Amino acid sequence: MAKKEAPTAKELKEQLFLQKKNAYSRMSDAEIKKCDKFCEGYKQFLDAAKTEREATVFIEREAEAKGFVPFDKNKTYKAGDKVYYVNREKSVILAIIGKEPIENGVNLVAAHIDSPRLDMKQNPLYEKDEIGYFKTHYYGGIKKYQWPTVPLSLHGVIVKADGTKITVTVGEDDSDPVFCVSDLLPHLASAQYKRPSNELIRGEELNIIIGSRPFKDDDASERVKLNLMMILNEKYGITEGDFLSAELEAVPAFKARDIGFDRSLVGGYGQDDRVCAYTELMAVLNAKSVKKTAVAILTDKEETGSDGNTGLRSAYLKYFIADLAATFGVRGREVLSNSRCLSADVNAAYDPTFPDVFEKNNACVLNGGVCVTKYTGSRGKSGTSDASAEFVGEVRRLLDSKGVIWQTGELGKVDIGGGGTVAAYIANLNVDTIDVGVPVMSMHAPFEITAKTDVYAAFKAFEAFINS
Repeated sequence: MAKKEAPTAKELKEQLFLQKKNAYSRMSDAEIKKCDKFCEGYKQFLDAAKTEREATVFIEREAEAKGFVPFDKNKTYKAGDKVYYVNREKSVILAIIGKEPIENGVNLVAAHIDSPRLDMKQNPLYEKDEIGYFKTHYYGGIKKYQWPTVPLSLHGVIVKADGTKITVTVGEDDSDPVFCVSDLLPHLASAQYKRPSNELIRGEELNIIIGSRPFKDDDASERVKLNLMMILNEKYGITEGDFLSAELEAVPAFKARDIGFDRSLVGGYGQDDRVCAYTELMAVLNAKSVKKTAVAILTDKEETGSDGNTGLRSAYLKYFIADLAATFGVRGREVLSNSRCLSADVNAAYDPTFPDVFEKNNACVLNGGVCVTKYTGSRGKSGTSDASAEFVGEVRRLLDSKGVIWQTGELGKVDIGGGGTVAAYIANLNVDTIDVGVPVMSMHAPFEITAKTDVYAAFKAFEAFINS
């Protein structure tokens, strides 16, 4: 018998080393076309859902078109039934009843639909030196210097004194005006340049210009403010006092666009975390039937710590699972204890322009596929759930078996910073949980960047999980 030749170093590397390949080298032309088509719908979602309220409206509409009906805790359900629950117009839960008994647990997928932005203060309108402004309070972690000189649109609701609610969207149509925060010209910015970078623009300087035309009456003071209030009264029927019960958000007015001559990237506002929200949503809406009951959470308030009754530190998810379980005569805690969750949130894509903050062996990259993040948190893993090796292995086998292109990553070098997701709050309910999401470059900026292949890989990952 001939002696078997020893493997070469190249062969051994292929067998033993972790292989990291660009997604385009692993996808067929047909798959790339599917990927590009999928991202056209994704860009439309980014344009239509720039706030958590608008995302909720979009999700509810799409869910109903796919046969989902409002959840009724007094009804009984069977395999294949589709239900949804809307929490205060800012978060949504979708569920498809599975073939297996619900006490075997559910497959949870959780993304958030809020993004960093500028919120209007309760008394926002003022005039200074014949220019009208809105005072803002920034929401979430932003680099404040990125927001001046960006065209902004205004979204939200105003609840009038009589309880009437008015929806506001100004700045998205080409015929609409936009708004803007001003900045100093470089010729006069010598003192500003001496500020620390986090104070180049201070929070109280994020004042949005909303007008400059005075009311035609020389005897009145604050004539610009008066003219603006008159315009708002004519358009919406409001008085200044109605701002006290309003939620108005300023977000970038531009549309999501392809980036690059090859159109391989998506640029747009709010991709953290609406990229995971959309891919999760599409995976659920396209599911025909599922083995385990599938539950998709699209939640609010993640960017400010998930507090409040529409964030995942509240009990609304736990209550929903309890009510759903009760329709089958099962305790909610039993369902949760046997459940699994993909916390669908983004990770920081390695940026070759700023390599020093990343530990490259453990950083995710654009076009590397969906990113599986075992733990998040900051420094000593503060604020993370840190998935078990067993659950990581389970997710790994699932993704490999379905041909999903995936990678791993963490949020920068250990002592540089870090961040958290909703994973810890779901894991605290005794649910096996791990973060799975899309790498994002320029995260939390007004214009973020993702790779189309990674977006599509996220959809395939959530689809595989929901149907497992």
